[in-house]
Amino acid sequence: MENIKIPVRTNFEFVDTIRCISMMGIVFEHCTVIGEANYVSLYSGILQASVMQFFKFATIVFFIIGGFLINHKFTEYTPGEYIKNRLKSTIGPWFFWLNMYVFVNIGSLLYRKYLIYHGDYDMPDHFFKFIGQQYYELILFSSYWFILNFLICICILLLFKRYIYSIYFGMALALISLFYSFNLYHGWVYTSHTTALFGFVFYLWLGVLINKHYNDVNRFIKRKSLWYFIGSTALFFLLGDAETLYLKSLGINDAYNTLRITNVLYSLSFFFLLLKIGPISVINSYLRPRATTFGIYLVHQVILANLLLEVFRPFKIHTEDLTLFNGIYYSISRFLVAYLASMVLVFAIQKTNFRWSIGISK
Repeated sequence: MENIKIPVRTNFEFVDTIRCISMMGIVFEHCTVIGEANYVSLYSGILQASVMQFFKFATIVFFIIGGFLINHKFTEYTPGEYIKNRLKSTIGPWFFWLNMYVFVNIGSLLYRKYLIYHGDYDMPDHFFKFIGQQYYELILFSSYWFILNFLICICILLLFKRYIYSIYFGMALALISLFYSFNLYHGWVYTSHTTALFGFVFYLWLGVLINKHYNDVNRFIKRKSLWYFIGSTALFFLLGDAETLYLKSLGINDAYNTLRITNVLYSLSFFFLLLKIGPISVINSYLRPRATTFGIYLVHQVILANLLLEVFRPFKIHTEDLTLFNGIYYSISRFLVAYLASMVLVFAIQKTNFRWSIGISK
């Protein structure tokens, strides 16, 4: 009984706000088109880094919230029961949208070949190889990987359930995460955060611990002013910019990696800032994050790969020719279209018998 100091449902309002903002950040990250360009002036480099950095808290904060929500479930269910329930509500929708992505991509190729270019369009030489490559890249190098990564992280916590509240266990997980932070500079393993298999377990564990000690955390939050959290978050934001520019100066391709040490600190600070702000009623009432967040995560990749292409096709935009400011405007426009379309699609699916495909029970 000591492990649950307050009912988790008491905190669902602020949790909903945080995961909604985090999901917006994740979608925005996937919509940006200015991350690879090299601008010569220091000013343009800082501005570019700042645009990319602002929402980089999203993934880590999402794992923290995930851990916060599962703490009480670890005490209510056996590991086998919890995994069974989680797989039922997660893997089915994941598998459905993974296949839907490939199916829509094939349809898009046929649409471009026969309706837009009237047959004058090059199709993949080896069709089945093309499909296999699509699945390979989706599972290991797209946002769909994080569904599996999240489940693997949960399984690791369940495997070490008897140590889950141990600070030493948390320190070991923190060291694993730090390995990926230092790996950016040395390249011991592949650097992409989407394949950092064990790099996010610590943040899931941290969410569990915050849930267990929520009363103490809440007292700390109340003692500090809002400006304290704004100031610390701004500081780590600037440090995140600086590390990004430094990594770029070293020729590191993955300079915006989520597990950069400065971004870890920025994400943690942003999480506590969101805790201080608390629930935002407008977000919770109109965007209904508890019912839509998982669905938006699943469908937005399909929309990014297909709908955005058609929406912006008439403008004949070539990203390599965009100025920095035009790239920012274009990224924001892509985000607005993608997020709004994802939200509309999720709301529509909720009214059908396919609502199971976005994680909502029949």
